[in-house]
Amino acid sequence: MEKTSNGKLINIRGKDMYVESYGSENNTPLLYIHGGPGQGCYDFCYHQAERLQEDVRLIAVDQRGVSRSEGIKKEEGFSLNDIILDFEELRKELGIEKWALLGHSFGGYFSLLYATTFPKSVSHIIFECPTFDSELSARNSLIKASKLFSEVRKETLAEKCLELSKSDKPAKDLMLEFMDIRPELGEKGIEIHVHNFEHPTDYSLYTEDEWKQFFEKNNVHNDRLFEENEIFNSLLPRLNEVTQPALLINGKYDPVTCDEQKRTFLSDVKHGESITLQDSGHFPHFEEPEKFKNVVLNFLK
Repeated sequence: MEKTSNGKLINIRGKDMYVESYGSENNTPLLYIHGGPGQGCYDFCYHQAERLQEDVRLIAVDQRGVSRSEGIKKEEGFSLNDIILDFEELRKELGIEKWALLGHSFGGYFSLLYATTFPKSVSHIIFECPTFDSELSARNSLIKASKLFSEVRKETLAEKCLELSKSDKPAKDLMLEFMDIRPELGEKGIEIHVHNFEHPTDYSLYTEDEWKQFFEKNNVHNDRLFEENEIFNSLLPRLNEVTQPALLINGKYDPVTCDEQKRTFLSDVKHGESITLQDSGHFPHFEEPEKFKNVVLNFLK
C-alpha cells in the first residue's frame, strides 16, 4: 500500500519490504530501526524525515511482516535472526558500504545485535530509549504503571504492579503481565511512555481499515518473536563488543531505558556517550522533535 513518493517495496530475502528513503544519496546514510516489536516506521518519518533529509540519507523500513511490508504467513519461518539478516541484505541491495543506525526502543536491541554481528557494515549507532534487557525494562515500566494507578486511586492495581516489579518472574512473563495490566489505566496508560503531547502524529494518510490491517500483521510479527523467546535474552553482555561511536538518547521520563542499562552502556561501550532530553518520555523523536534532530546531527557530524 504505497502512499508516498518516498516509499517503495523492495524484495529482500524473498519478502517484499516497505522502504522509505529521504535526502541525497551523497549524504551520510542512516538506517532507522523501529521497535515494538512491530511498531513500524510511520511516526518516526512523520516527525523526522523532513528535519533530517537535508543532512543525512534517511532510510526507514517496516520490518519483515510489519505494516506496509508483506505479511508473515502461518506456515513460513520467522525469527529474530531474519530481522538482522534483512538489514544486511538491504544495505547490499542499496549499494551502501557503511551506514549509521538509529534504533528506537526494541529497535535499539536490534541495532546492537546487528552492529555486533556485522560490525564492518556500521559506522555509528544511535540508541533512542533502547531496551538491551527486556526484564529490566519491564520491571521499571511496572514501577511507573504503579505510580499512575496510584494517581487514579486504583491502589490494588498499583500494589500488584509493584509486587510484579519485585518478583522473580522471568522477562517474558513480566512483559506479558505488563501488557495485560496496562489497559486497566485506560487513556492514562499512554502516560507510561509519553510525557510531552505537544506534537501529535497525523495518521490520516491511511484509512482506519488500512491501519487495522497493519496492526493485524504487526501482531503476527510480535507474537512470533515472543514465541521464539530470543528477544528475552539480555544483550547487556554484548555492549562491550561495540566498536563504533555510539550515542544513547533517552527521555527524562522514559521507563524503558532504566538506570542500570544506561550505566552498563556508559561503562562498557568504549566510544559511548549519552544525553537526556528533559521534556520527553519514551519517544524523544516526536516529543522534542527539533532538539532530537539537533542531537542526532551533531553526533553524526
